[in-house]
Amino acid sequence: MIHKTAIVNTKAKISSNVDIGPYCIIGPDVEIGTNSVIHSHVNIVGNTKIGDNNQIYPFSSIGTPPQDLKYKGEKNSLVIGNNNKFREYVNINPGTEQGGGITRIGNNNLFMVYCHVAHDCMISDNVVLANNVQVGGHVCIQNNAIVGGSCAIHQFSRIGESAMIGGMTGVLSDVIPFGLSMGNRNNLMGLNLIGLRRSKVSNDNIKKIQLAYEIIFKTSSFRENIEQLNNDLKKNEFIKKIINFINSDKKRPISFPLNK
Repeated sequence: MIHKTAIVNTKAKISSNVDIGPYCIIGPDVEIGTNSVIHSHVNIVGNTKIGDNNQIYPFSSIGTPPQDLKYKGEKNSLVIGNNNKFREYVNINPGTEQGGGITRIGNNNLFMVYCHVAHDCMISDNVVLANNVQVGGHVCIQNNAIVGGSCAIHQFSRIGESAMIGGMTGVLSDVIPFGLSMGNRNNLMGLNLIGLRRSKVSNDNIKKIQLAYEIIFKTSSFRENIEQLNNDLKKNEFIKKIINFINSDKKRPISFPLNK
């Protein structure tokens, strides 16, 4: 159902069973999937594709031009998956030429009040951004990560799978998968043990991850320390994710424990 006060461009592609509330504005290049609910006073514009079963709450702004001085109106896009919730005042921008032209949001994510996701970001699945999280351009957040309230994430940062960022943290360095990071300028504080247990990771695997963590981060030469892991640890599926994350291409340094 489309409310009589909503302004929906005739070129927009609106699937069946979509609710569009009062005073919404939907642009011509927007696609909205089945069973999505667009609550009142939502603005969706640009080349924006939204999947199924999404909910977008009042005063959110989706698909408006990037906040980047280099952006000169070139073609770009925003792609959003399924089953996401965007709470009040969320703002998400499409990509820029420098980042491949696309911002991509996965599935089953929760964006709480006042979150901002900038241009060229890649947000995976089952991610939670608490209230007032500000995500800079070109940021990658992997599956099942949780970012606490009022965090600011520096452009080009990476947050690994199932990582936890404490509230009010300034994220200037990459956080390894399963890592726990916090501070005025983030430092690695250990492993997200609660998250691992909630994900039903076995105690045996958790012990192996803890042992690998202690070896890798026992000194500041953590890349060299990886070579000290025995084959059993290196072959572990969870530890391999940490190693690959550390060794992959990056723009930001790896978050590291204090006093090492």
